[in-house]
Amino acid sequence: MKILLQFPEGLKQKALEYAKRLEKEGNEVFVSASPTYGACDLAIDEAKKIGAEKLVHYGHAEFQHVDFNVEYVFYSIDAPMEILERSLEALTPFNTIGIVTTIQHIHQIEKVKEFYEKAGKKVLIGKPYGFAKHKGQILGCDIGSAASIDSAVDAHVYFGGGMFHPLGALLNTKKPFLVVEPFQNTIEFIDKYRETYRKKSRGKIAAALEANKFGILVSTKNGQYNMGLAKILKERIEKKGLKAAILVSNNVDFGSLDNMLEFDAFVNTACPRISVDDVDRTRKPLLSANELMESLEIREMH
Repeated sequence: MKILLQFPEGLKQKALEYAKRLEKEGNEVFVSASPTYGACDLAIDEAKKIGAEKLVHYGHAEFQHVDFNVEYVFYSIDAPMEILERSLEALTPFNTIGIVTTIQHIHQIEKVKEFYEKAGKKVLIGKPYGFAKHKGQILGCDIGSAASIDSAVDAHVYFGGGMFHPLGALLNTKKPFLVVEPFQNTIEFIDKYRETYRKKSRGKIAAALEANKFGILVSTKNGQYNMGLAKILKERIEKKGLKAAILVSNNVDFGSLDNMLEFDAFVNTACPRISVDDVDRTRKPLLSANELMESLEIREMH
């Protein structure tokens, strides 16, 4: 079988090992060298171009159904759990906690729950909105496992590596949010970032009040393509007597956006984290759809 392998950045170091393993089984194997941002970003076009019969995507669970033969291969990582003992002091004021993690550590979530319950905590594990596939799992674009239980808990605990995933959950919840990072051996409440990002959002909305020409970003990635929303936003903008164009690409290149000098602001309909994490990478305001609508509403009031 002709197979294309796709790895996230953290697993690309395994590409040759996995390719040779599959070749020994009699397959013709190729490896995608393109960056990938998750299961929303499958190398289907590359697979079709080389005539592959299957795409093997490592490190993520299925995001949505696609019209191609895709095999998802989990890559579980056993995170050291000794740090949980130290986290108890930070959680002293809270009786009911919710816990979330990423797909790499989802196999450990019940052990984390059991640890906190033995320490006297009531522990809740929420359900994702649908892009994530496991209770307690969060993605950059699916923080339902935290948001769905926000009103029922006193605090949230993220157990896992990095800040990307817990930051998304933080911005969509209101309760104290503790990051227990077993690889860096750090324990930190990250609530301060809510205000940081709120101020950035308000600044973008204010800047967009002066904009007359908008570029609406549409990604062709399988799980990020949202042309329907882009067309609705273009219509809303033009009803206000303003100008808009839909900008289509696979990867959002911020250097290219900065070369589009005619536009006063950009609106993101691709990965929602672009308009959160990448706002400082463009010279012009980079809005979410909600921020655009708020900006247009403010204009109407004045």
